[in-house]
Amino acid sequence: MVTPRKPGAAGVFVSCGNRLEVTMNEQAQPAGGDPLFNPLSPDFIRNPYPHYERLRAIDPIHVTPFGQFVASRHADVSLVMRDKRFGKDFVERSKRRYSEKIMDEPVFRSMSHWMLQSDPPDHTRLRGLVVKAFTARRVEDMRPRIQQIVDEAIDAVIDRGHMDLIEDFAFRLPVTIICDMLGIPEDHREVFYKSSRDGGRLLDPVPLTPEEIAKGNAGNMMAQMYFQQLFELRRKNPADDLTTQLVQAEEDGNKLTNEELTANIILLFGAGHETTVNLIGNGLLALHRNPDQLALLKARPELIVNAIEEFLRYDSSVQMTGRVTLEDIDDLGGKKIPKGETVLCLLGSANRDPAVYPDRPDRLDVTRPNVKPLSFGGGIHFCLGAQLARIEAEIAIATLLRRLPDLRIDDVENPEWRPTFVLRGLKSLPASW
Repeated sequence: MVTPRKPGAAGVFVSCGNRLEVTMNEQAQPAGGDPLFNPLSPDFIRNPYPHYERLRAIDPIHVTPFGQFVASRHADVSLVMRDKRFGKDFVERSKRRYSEKIMDEPVFRSMSHWMLQSDPPDHTRLRGLVVKAFTARRVEDMRPRIQQIVDEAIDAVIDRGHMDLIEDFAFRLPVTIICDMLGIPEDHREVFYKSSRDGGRLLDPVPLTPEEIAKGNAGNMMAQMYFQQLFELRRKNPADDLTTQLVQAEEDGNKLTNEELTANIILLFGAGHETTVNLIGNGLLALHRNPDQLALLKARPELIVNAIEEFLRYDSSVQMTGRVTLEDIDDLGGKKIPKGETVLCLLGSANRDPAVYPDRPDRLDVTRPNVKPLSFGGGIHFCLGAQLARIEAEIAIATLLRRLPDLRIDDVENPEWRPTFVLRGLKSLPASW
């Protein structure tokens, strides 16, 4: 992909192909005979929400062909994310799904060190090392820098009269911000901007093929090679950035091993931009598919903060999170779940549950009161960068509406979605003005 001296790190959330088949599920089939939960089918990727509605109505705690329990109602999803009887148990869960040898695969070994996949006490220790970089004060202080990047992105294309809202706009902002935070030198960044965004398959609930795992390993090795060099640079030349902070924690002993350091930098880089790109892209598409809401937001820019919450609820850039039962569960939505089983929490479905949003949950409404989306997860794994993502999306979308008021998306009906389920986002979104 690149020479070792340049960052190939963006293969981090490497793609793992477009395998779209999922074993048919014989249980609780709706009349049409289609499986209730087939998350990599093209129809599901295009619009998962009718499928969620069926799940909530027919089988709210659904068992997949892979033996996972799927929770689709807001109450159940909320409970699983916050209840201490559920955890991550990543290593054992992966061995059950694949084989005892799965942890020999570099990409799985790396993921096993992610704070996102850890349980206390490791999770508490790892999160404690990075949480200071994401305090409300620090994130608020980034506003001028975020505004500058957004304006520069628009300046670069304004005379052309057209751009891809993903590639030219949504993607550049969060990648630049996370590069700033990690202290990735300016002259290394072009590769990050140009790198493929085939990511996300690693997180999907459908097992990976051997080819997909091999591709994951290759991307992970590229990332490790780059970040090891960045660590050396920061040991010699410390800076006011997150990488220096983590390198110093590693040198402290006890706090962080080298493997944990590398894995969590890879996680922060991926998580620091993937979801925000999708939040901006999905939000802009939703607005342009609902011209009344677009007009309202242009007329009343002060609605932008509430609008971001509604975009998060309406079409979340993260559709699912998973937990494992750490003990026998007597009753989750009417089902018994033995210890050691996986529970998939459908955030996108919970966000449209009429039990919580009785007023037309399938409608976009930027004035909707009391919007509290579950898109950033919950409990101890609540997204560290939630406030940063909100502010990035707020400044990006508000600035675009102000500076390019007559922008039109070329094809709002049939945009090209990425072939992943957990991370929901667009491959491209061409627009003109």
